[in-house]
Amino acid sequence: MKVTLERTDLLKSLTHVHRVVERRNTIPILSNVLLRCEAGELLLKATDLDLEISERVAAHVEQPGATTVPAHMIYDIVRKLPEGAQVALETSSDNATLEIRAGRSRFALQMLPEADFPDITAGDFTHGFSLSARELRGIIDATQFAISTEETRYYLNGIYLHSVTSEEGDRLRGVATDGHRLARAEVPAPSGAMGMPGVIVPRKTVGEIQKLLEDPDADTRVEISETKIRITTGDVVLTSKLIDGTFPDYGRVIPQHNDKEMLVDRDEFKAAVDRVSTISSERGRAVKLAMSEGRMILTVVNPDSGSATEELAIDYDADPLENGFNSRYLLEITGQLRGDTASFRFADSGAPTLVQDKGTTDTLYVLMPMRV
Repeated sequence: MKVTLERTDLLKSLTHVHRVVERRNTIPILSNVLLRCEAGELLLKATDLDLEISERVAAHVEQPGATTVPAHMIYDIVRKLPEGAQVALETSSDNATLEIRAGRSRFALQMLPEADFPDITAGDFTHGFSLSARELRGIIDATQFAISTEETRYYLNGIYLHSVTSEEGDRLRGVATDGHRLARAEVPAPSGAMGMPGVIVPRKTVGEIQKLLEDPDADTRVEISETKIRITTGDVVLTSKLIDGTFPDYGRVIPQHNDKEMLVDRDEFKAAVDRVSTISSERGRAVKLAMSEGRMILTVVNPDSGSATEELAIDYDADPLENGFNSRYLLEITGQLRGDTASFRFADSGAPTLVQDKGTTDTLYVLMPMRV
């Protein structure tokens, strides 16, 4: 193979695909990126057997062909080449190395044959729909932080993507939970989404999709089967296996009768929690919220280092109430809110709390209390 292309174009594509490749691999071919050139374009592809990303980039193809070379190595080489350089890729006459030339720089990388490179994209996708990158990224951004990292509960190690019919109409919804907090976000269901199987998209895949959705106005195609998901945005195609498990009935943990509403300025509340939690221990992290009419007192007590309190003005006219929460979870949830005013709905001190932007239903958070 012999192909020439802009360093900027090659680097952008390598940035997208090389992240999939694990640094340490027991299977040599999985350390490599597939390069295939034909008909005026270069295809780059990388996989870890669960996730695959491929991208096509315009190139001047002198001789079609294909090979594989170490992904992180070629990425580092191209990254360090001067901006504006033309990069030539050519396989050696003995088909043992790939020669990379740019200006006065010359590199030769060991190759492995294209035939050894695995393909995980086989199989039909039963459902497909299109939505903007902004909508898909909105679901991911609002829920990703709540994905569980506990490997034993593998069915919580991703975002549960599914369609529902609610009071607002047909919706495409994403849900994530780790048992301590739950995040739910939704958008109007695009044409073709209703009736899709509910799927659990793995944490690593979620992170890669997030990075690929760079242009918020770009059309994004989502295709789903019982075992795989494929996302197409621009010239990039991501294919991933899904988590084979059953997501719990999350509707049962969303409280329906939390009638004590507290409204607070989001930024003021977030800053106050951040300040008082400075005193908390890495293990404890508990902050107590004591609500009474018109005011809230935040308290943190650390037996090893001291205590902190702060008072905030709030809109609250129910019975006085005290509740304890993990300060990090409070900061993460309030960090996801987009409006100026945060709405907290309580039932009692031991019950889950609902957190939302005032006046919106597209995102919803449930936070379990702590004993303080």
